[in-house]
Amino acid sequence: MTQTDILKIAIDGPVATLTMNRPEKRNAMCDELLDALDRFFSAPPEAVRVVILTGTAGHFCSGLDLSEHVARDAENTMYHSRNWHRVMEMIQFSGLPVISAMFGAVIGGGLELASATHVRIAEPSTIFQLPEGMRGIFVGGGATIGVGRILGADRMREMMLTGRKYNADEGLALGLCHYSVGEGEALELAQKLAGRIAKNAKLSNYMMIQAISRITEMPRAEGLFTESLCAAVSQTSADAEEGLRAFLEKRAPVFR
Repeated sequence: MTQTDILKIAIDGPVATLTMNRPEKRNAMCDELLDALDRFFSAPPEAVRVVILTGTAGHFCSGLDLSEHVARDAENTMYHSRNWHRVMEMIQFSGLPVISAMFGAVIGGGLELASATHVRIAEPSTIFQLPEGMRGIFVGGGATIGVGRILGADRMREMMLTGRKYNADEGLALGLCHYSVGEGEALELAQKLAGRIAKNAKLSNYMMIQAISRITEMPRAEGLFTESLCAAVSQTSADAEEGLRAFLEKRAPVFR
C-alpha cells in the first residue's frame, strides 16, 4: 500500500483503490488532490486493471474547494477549468474501468468527478447536487457534458436553477448511479464488481471505455462502422481465441 496525505492508494492484485483524504473539507477538490489523481491516471501501475475511487470520513467529494477559487482571476479560472476537463477526460478514457463508491456529499465538482467514472455505487447517505447557482458561479469541471449526458439538459438546468438535491434511490432512477446499496456497502460491492471486471479481457474493457460513449455521439452510419472496426480488432485477438476455447472446454477463460 502506498499513499500521500491527500490521496491514499492501495493496490490489491489487479485492483487499485484510491481514497480521497481531506476529511476536514469533506474531500473538496483542491489543486493538490487533482494533481494526485492526474499523476495516478497518467501512469498507473502496470498490473492494475480496475480502479475504485472513494472518499473518507463519510463523504465522497463535496466539489471545488472555493477557498482556492476566489484567489483566481478570469484568465486563470479558465485555465483551471480546462485542466479539470483534461484530468476528467483522462479518468474517463485512460482505458482503466473506474468504479465510484459513493456516500455523503457528491456535490458540484464531486458529481463531475463521479460522472467521469464508469460504474457508480451510492449508499443511503449520498447527496447529489449542483449548487453552483447558489454560489453565484457556473460549473467548470465538465458537468455540462458529463452530467448533462446522464440527465439531459432540461433536468440538469432545473437541478442547477433550484439547487435540488437527489438521494441514492433518486440518483439510481435518473442514472446518476448504477447501484443503490445499504449503509457501508458501497466499497464491498465495488470490490466485488472490480474483481469481476478485472477478469474480462483487457482489450474488451478498453474498447468498451473508448468506443461506446463516442459512438453514441456519431451519426448512425459512422457509429456502426466504428462498431465494426472495434469488433474486428477484438474478435481476432488472442484473448478472443482464449474466450472461445474456454467456452468450448467449459472452463473460465484466462486472459492476458
